Amino acid sequence: MILGARVLAEFGDDPNRFADAKSRKNYAGTSPITKASGKSHVVLARYARNRRLADACYLWAFASLTSSPGARLFYDTRRARGDTHSRALRALSNRWVGITHGCLHHQTLYDEHTAGAHRTDIAA
Repeated sequence: MILGARVLAEFGDDPNRFADAKSRKNYAGTSPITKASGKSHVVLARYARNRRLADACYLWAFASLTSSPGARLFYDTRRARGDTHSRALRALSNRWVGITHGCLHHQTLYDEHTAGAHRTDIAA
């Protein structure tokens, strides 16, 4: 309850503040930074971010593992691909911020089946 309130408070109440999901993810610090030059390719965590919001999103992702089957499936898939615990949680929090943006943009309530429908179709 408190994490949800903190996330929404940090994003603010202006519906036009973020033009798209990417800008919301960048502000939250959940989207990665990709640096590529020649043969080198490095993916790093974003360092310029709203730290309170990034911490709340990280904890939100961790707490959702026990209550959301879709979040657990996403996390387990990332771990199976070789991601560390922290990297998988950052990816999950990035996904949650995108879903939140979609819900706010379309003025709809979150639905577990709608959010994870494309993942279960592939797995089936």
